[in-house]
Amino acid sequence: MFENFIKTGKVRKSEADKALAKSLIEMSQIHLDFASSIQITEKNASPLLVNYYESLREICEAICSLQGYKVYSHEAFTAYLNEQLKEERLAEKFDRLRKLRNGINYYGKQVSKEETQTSAEEIKQIIKELKEKYLKNLF
Repeated sequence: MFENFIKTGKVRKSEADKALAKSLIEMSQIHLDFASSIQITEKNASPLLVNYYESLREICEAICSLQGYKVYSHEAFTAYLNEQLKEERLAEKFDRLRKLRNGINYYGKQVSKEETQTSAEEIKQIIKELKEKYLKNLF
């Protein structure tokens, strides 16, 4: 599946980019700090979930950039986590979160305060795990 994303141009092979990875890690932390600084309410639950998801996506993109991949499809991150990193459990979680974010961004779906709280904690844990396994040399 990941190879299909390369064949269709949704992922491009390039040079490993350590500077980009560092920048993405920093932006991820900014998004995470911002979202964490706001109390989750029913009114802001959906946009905050998008912000938390963005911080996770940036970590995935940082990992890919270290391996010389430029990813243009969020679905490709799921395939990358699953096939390249052999992180099936994290890939499943990422894909569920991706679908939640897509529902918000493309279909105007509202998520509850509880859903955002649960997802935020899950995202923080996934980020911690990915950073410790794949990015620890950069920070």
